[in-house]
Amino acid sequence: MPSLTGHISIIVLVLLFVESRASQGAPPGSQLDVNHKKPLQTFRPYNIAHRGSNGELPEETEAAYLRAIEEGADFIETDILSSKDGHLVCFHDVTLDATTDVANRTEFADRKRTYEVQGENMTGWFVVDFTLKELKSLRVKQRFSFRDQRYNGKYQIITFEEFILIALYAERIVGIYPEIKNPVFINQHVKWSNGKKFEDKFVETLLKYGYKGEYMSGDWLKQPLFIQSFAPTSLIYISNMTKSPKVFLIDDTTIPTQDTNQSYYEITSNAYLAFIRNYVIGIGPWKDTIVPPKDNYLGQPTDLVARAHALNLQVHPYTFRNENSYLHFNFHQDPYVEYEYWLNEIGVDGLFTDFTGSLHKYQEWTTPYPKKKKNAEALLHEIANMLKDDGYGA
Repeated sequence: MPSLTGHISIIVLVLLFVESRASQGAPPGSQLDVNHKKPLQTFRPYNIAHRGSNGELPEETEAAYLRAIEEGADFIETDILSSKDGHLVCFHDVTLDATTDVANRTEFADRKRTYEVQGENMTGWFVVDFTLKELKSLRVKQRFSFRDQRYNGKYQIITFEEFILIALYAERIVGIYPEIKNPVFINQHVKWSNGKKFEDKFVETLLKYGYKGEYMSGDWLKQPLFIQSFAPTSLIYISNMTKSPKVFLIDDTTIPTQDTNQSYYEITSNAYLAFIRNYVIGIGPWKDTIVPPKDNYLGQPTDLVARAHALNLQVHPYTFRNENSYLHFNFHQDPYVEYEYWLNEIGVDGLFTDFTGSLHKYQEWTTPYPKKKKNAEALLHEIANMLKDDGYGA
C-alpha cells in the first residue's frame, strides 16, 4: 500500500468541517487554523499536481491527492464534472470507460450511449447518466497500462467538496486548481433548480468553503485557488461571481474552443490575449504548442510566453510526465533536464505534472526554501552562548 501520511477518511473530514463552520471559525492550532500552518511558497514556479500524483496512483482519487501533498505539491489539480442528479465530482473524461470498472458492471450495461461532444460523436458510459450513488459504486483504475496497476479497484470517485476538504485538512497550506470541465456538454445534459448553470454550482461550492480574494491577497494566501477552463465564456461568466484568479487553458493548435469555436491562432493573438487578461491572470497551454517538436526533438520556441508575460499573464503549461515516451530526445530520458529547460530557459510560472515528487525534488535541489534570517536578539543570544563556551561568561 502507498504511504499516505496523515490519512484521514473523507467522512471524518466532512464532519470536522461542518463542526468548525458551526462554531464560526477554526480554534487555534486546529487543522483548519491556517495561521499555524506552513504557508504556500510563492518564490518559485508552482508545482501543480495534475489529477494528483497520478503517475503513481489512479488519477483524481483521494489517495492520489494525499500522495501529491505528501510529495510537496503547491496545488492539487482536478477536473469537475456533474452527476445526473447535479452533484459535482472529480473526473477528467465525460465518459467513465478509460478509468473505471464500468464496462465490467452488468447492472450498467444498458447505460451505454452516443452523444455529441465538442462537435464529434462519442460512445461510452457518460458521467451525466449516473447518479452520485451509482458513481460512488464504481472503482477507479490507472489510465495507462505502463503505470503501476496494483491500486486498480481500490478507490472511489470523489466529489468536489471531498477534494476541497483534502486540501483544507492538509498539515500545510495547499492550493486547489479545479477546472470547469466541458461546461457546454454539462449544461446540455444536467439541469439545476432556479435556472442555475454548471458554472453557478461550481462557484457556489468554492464560496461555501471560504475560497475568495484576488491573487496574492490575504484571503487568497490562506486558501490559494486557481480556476481553470478551456471555455472562455465560462471564465467571463464567473468573473462577476468571484475575484479568485482564473487561468485560460489552451488546447492543441488543431482544436477550436468548445464554446466560441475560435482557433488556436485567434486565442493566442495579441489582441485576444489583451482582451482575456481582463478576466484571467494566466494561460495554461499544452507545452508542445509553446515549443513545437519535430521528429521528437525540440523545435524553435514560439514567442507565446514572452507575449503573455508582457501582458502580466502567468504561463502554466501542461503536462509533464517522467516516462521516456513523453520526453523529447533533447532531454536524454531525464525529466530533471526537462524541468531545467522549462523553468530556466523558457521561464514559465508553474508546471502541471503527473509526478509531483520529481518536480519537488528538482526545485529543492535548485531553488530551495530560503533560510530563515535570525533576528538581532537571537543573534546576541547565540554570541553570548559562544562566549560562555569559550570561558568568557560568568
